[in-house]
Amino acid sequence: MRRGGLRGIATVVVIVAVYLGLNAFVGWNAIVWLDSWLPGYPAWALWIPLALAALGYLVGRLKFLPAPVGRGLKVFGAYYIGLFEYAVLLLPVADLVVWLCYANGAPYKMTVEATGFVVAVLLLACFAWGTWNAWTPIVRRYDIDVAKAAGGRRRLDIVLVSDLHLGNIVGNRHLDRLLPRVADIKPDLILLAGDVLDDVIEPFVRNKMGDKLGQLSAPLGVYAVLGNHEYYGGHIEEYVGRMAALGIPVLRDEWATPGGIVQVVGRKDKSAEAMDPEGRKPVAELLAGLDRALPIVLMDHQPYGYAVAAEAGVDILVSGHTHRGQFAPNHWITRRIFELDWGYLRKGKLHAVVSSGFGTWGPPVRLASRSEIVHLSVTFTGGA
Repeated sequence: MRRGGLRGIATVVVIVAVYLGLNAFVGWNAIVWLDSWLPGYPAWALWIPLALAALGYLVGRLKFLPAPVGRGLKVFGAYYIGLFEYAVLLLPVADLVVWLCYANGAPYKMTVEATGFVVAVLLLACFAWGTWNAWTPIVRRYDIDVAKAAGGRRRLDIVLVSDLHLGNIVGNRHLDRLLPRVADIKPDLILLAGDVLDDVIEPFVRNKMGDKLGQLSAPLGVYAVLGNHEYYGGHIEEYVGRMAALGIPVLRDEWATPGGIVQVVGRKDKSAEAMDPEGRKPVAELLAGLDRALPIVLMDHQPYGYAVAAEAGVDILVSGHTHRGQFAPNHWITRRIFELDWGYLRKGKLHAVVSSGFGTWGPPVRLASRSEIVHLSVTFTGGA
């Protein structure tokens, strides 16, 4: 086996060991707290559901499980992801408080009970506030000037929606929140910047989400690109076909010129570099045949390569993927990974916009981010 392969295996082993160790830490704290409230509480009654929660998101994907069981485990595990992260952040502080109080003469049982109660309340508060943020989308507007003509148009309203993550958690109810808000904007063009699916296509088909999604309409059309989760799900051809049947082309290193006004370019997701036998085209090659006199809008799910896009002549680059970390303090991490992890950036003549996304991955919880629809109000200043 090559050294790189061994390094990869070692990395996975370390990650799994750390994850299991942290879950053991969470479980131990929970048992100590429960035992202070309910002496004699059987440990197995906590460890079994904790194990199912910790492994549910992965175990639920096993093919031999009955479909309802697999879906239930995935949903259970998805909710646990948020609980786990905040438990890992809060419990070391709680343990330190208990130790300091006990060292200074406070009764141990009372300190454990009180501290555990505070942690539980904080966890519930985080989930309540984060759930409201996730299910209450906002419209975020950016005003952009592009120094080009656009078939005689002086203004164009573009709606950007990314990261719907339609699946077992985000579904038709959330689409019902999307449709009226988009209709109120009266967009000329709608762009779906990847991760429309959470991964597998089965919930999308079973719950007929296409019937809702197909209600999106705009005079210049609705266009989509692939995200990493479409690649993870492995149903790309079926997904592209179903989207085409809804009147939504999925651009895979392709472009279109709706109304002769603007050139919409859809790039394959970065995942294609490893998961697509054909890979994906460099931006310069993808734009080689375009009319540089017309505005160029590029959809690329993951926000990388701004300097290259600016040099290639892209006017507007829209992305998603980051969720702005989805729940704090993850946004501190995404801010360091990406040149722009959320919001707007001007780089030369390039206008870059990254959406925090409309749906959610894992638990439907957002802290320090919001579920959003992006409204790009574009003014063309290059003459008729």
